[in-house]
Amino acid sequence: MAEEIILNLISNDEVNEQEKDLYEHHKIIADPGQMLMRLDKFLVLRLSNTSRNRIQIATDNHYVLVNGKPAKSSYKIKPYDEISIVLPEQPFDTTVKPENIELHIVHEDEDVMVINKQAGLVVHPGVGNWTGTLVNGLMYHFENLPTSAHSNYRPGLVHRIDKDTSGLMVIAKSEKAMVSLAKQFFDHSIDRSYRAIVWGNVEQDEGTITGDIGRNPKNRLQMAIVADGTGKHAVTHYKVIKRYQYVTLVECKLETGRTHQIRVHMKSIGHVLFNDKMYGGDQMMKHNSVSKFKQFINNCFELLPRQALHAASLGFEHPNKKDRLFIEAALPPDMQAVIDKFEKTDI
Repeated sequence: MAEEIILNLISNDEVNEQEKDLYEHHKIIADPGQMLMRLDKFLVLRLSNTSRNRIQIATDNHYVLVNGKPAKSSYKIKPYDEISIVLPEQPFDTTVKPENIELHIVHEDEDVMVINKQAGLVVHPGVGNWTGTLVNGLMYHFENLPTSAHSNYRPGLVHRIDKDTSGLMVIAKSEKAMVSLAKQFFDHSIDRSYRAIVWGNVEQDEGTITGDIGRNPKNRLQMAIVADGTGKHAVTHYKVIKRYQYVTLVECKLETGRTHQIRVHMKSIGHVLFNDKMYGGDQMMKHNSVSKFKQFINNCFELLPRQALHAASLGFEHPNKKDRLFIEAALPPDMQAVIDKFEKTDI
């Protein structure tokens, strides 16, 4: 799972190469399926808002290590390579502190917990979000949650959903559960379905979207379908639940789980998520009754000030009992309110 980080790398070529005290600012472990790729290109894709020039400066001054040794920009990244960014400055204190954050628990036993995450809650700490995250809340409510092999900042987490996406997440409460759930996600045996409100009339009742997803080279904050071998295989199955005037309520089932997968895939077939600001879903469709339509949509945006996406169901094999759990969460009030308005509109 790709890290989202803004790394404040050095900004000039004058660096003291005799610096003795170097600090690790970040570590990335290449995925098992990583294709051969130049180190500088790999880091540009993995470190958002960090230019190739800054990465070049860092590698030229031996601040980028691969498997513990300084590497050139031309080095070809291979599966399981460990890439470290080390700089003379000590990193910002990234200690994750417990915080009393409300958790909406819908299932809990000694091994797993399923929560219905509220929109607006960041899942795990990162640059600019070291407090107020779901992980801060988990650390307050629970002790000794297991951590993944890749990060101590994510106790109990085996997957994530976007900040402004609501819905179901499963949390591992034991090491056995962490291993079992991580394998189920890796094997794509987890059942996950989402509800989304998308712009336009989705003509086909159901369909499948396949397209590798990677960082958008034109907008580093976005993901996109890419065709140059730098993306990850992604498959989304969709089904129309109900068509309204101007929008469609769809169910999306994930065969894979990539960053922004539903948002990118639905946009790729011409149906961006309603009020998804990052991908253009806050732009209104053209309509004859311009002023009346504009007011109606603005009212909907006020009711739902985020992308219209909700993780509605989650199915997985229990790590201990081995039976299959299936949990559902109804549409949250903000999405339901917009659906209700479209049900009644005669614009």
